[in-house]
Amino acid sequence: MTEIKKIARNVLGNPLESCCVAPMTGFYRNGFCQTGPQDTGSHTVCAQVTAEFLSFSQKIGNDLSTPRAEYGFPGLKPGDKWCVCVARWEEAFMAGVAPPVVLEATHERALDVVELAELRAHALV
Repeated sequence: MTEIKKIARNVLGNPLESCCVAPMTGFYRNGFCQTGPQDTGSHTVCAQVTAEFLSFSQKIGNDLSTPRAEYGFPGLKPGDKWCVCVARWEEAFMAGVAPPVVLEATHERALDVVELAELRAHALV
């Protein structure tokens, strides 16, 4: 019997679109905010990072600005798109520094943590 591969969906119910390939993002480093059992952080929100978000993230222990060559991580700068952990995005939302999101590239599993209305209010246009 042939296994049917499930198509990943975004928060709008459509096929998940790519978040970014420069820098290459996603838990699986394929440009998509896909998730699976290994992704315990649920990197499902496609965000366009801001200076405020990067500073907030660094202050709470996740430095996304500093390049880490040993992990092939170039470091992010404001304006880069990146698949961020949904819990981190929610923390930033509560602190008033949530970055804009690309709804079409945000995985539907983000809705396990955040409301669609919250994401829509921060949608990148």
